[in-house]
Amino acid sequence: MRFPAGQGGWDYVWDHRRKPHVHPLATPAGVVLTRVEPPDHPWQRGLWFVVKFVDGDNFWEELDPPGYGVQRHEGPPRRTDGTIEGELDWIRPDRRTVAVREQRRLTHVPLDEDAYAVDWDVTLVAAADSVYDRTPFMGIWGGYSGLAFRGREDWHDTRLLLDDGSEHERVTPQRSRWCDLSGTADGLPVGVCVLDHPANLSHPVPFYATCRAGDGYGSGWANTVYPAFLWDGPRAVAGGEPLRFRYRVVVHDGHWDAARAEAAWAGYAEPS
Repeated sequence: MRFPAGQGGWDYVWDHRRKPHVHPLATPAGVVLTRVEPPDHPWQRGLWFVVKFVDGDNFWEELDPPGYGVQRHEGPPRRTDGTIEGELDWIRPDRRTVAVREQRRLTHVPLDEDAYAVDWDVTLVAAADSVYDRTPFMGIWGGYSGLAFRGREDWHDTRLLLDDGSEHERVTPQRSRWCDLSGTADGLPVGVCVLDHPANLSHPVPFYATCRAGDGYGSGWANTVYPAFLWDGPRAVAGGEPLRFRYRVVVHDGHWDAARAEAAWAGYAEPS
């Protein structure tokens, strides 16, 4: 399902056999930012959302053995105007038991000539009393769970910018209302800015992100951004209890500064 934006836009791959995801995700000028199934982390696919562990079952890394969970749409998503909406089952490694039922809504939001957004809105409902969890951060990696972005490895000279105006090549973690990743690809300045909705669990979210070349992500530039809502620990959820998450992913041409990112967040969190 394709949503154009100028020369760019995005595709939602809803019928993937393991994880529905967005790829390609391209700027209005047509520069593709996302990467799928890189050799170093083949379970990473552009822009996606999944909790790492549900009752100890791994829905993130696709390792067999010991086995892994998958996400599957119950049928083709509904498309109306700029929105895709559908239901997913999170199926445990036995390929029979549904752990979570998800309502997913992705919305294309025009912003400016040089930017548009994908609003990612999910509601998770555990099939039974459950625990959502992550691998604790162990000095190099860990802590991630939820929305995830993986950028192309030749998107170079990238940097991370947070809402206090600080610039980083690695964040492990720091709470922020937004995180912008900007650099150069195809000879053009381009970026993506992930905005955390104020109603989300753990807001302002601890961002875990890196753009440092190598850093455990092969030989290219890492370019990963995770709003890691479970960074501080697991969350027990009751069966039937809905848990909602909202994010705006702004795809832009040019290098953004803090003022531009802050204005985008205000427009998202406090619309007129």
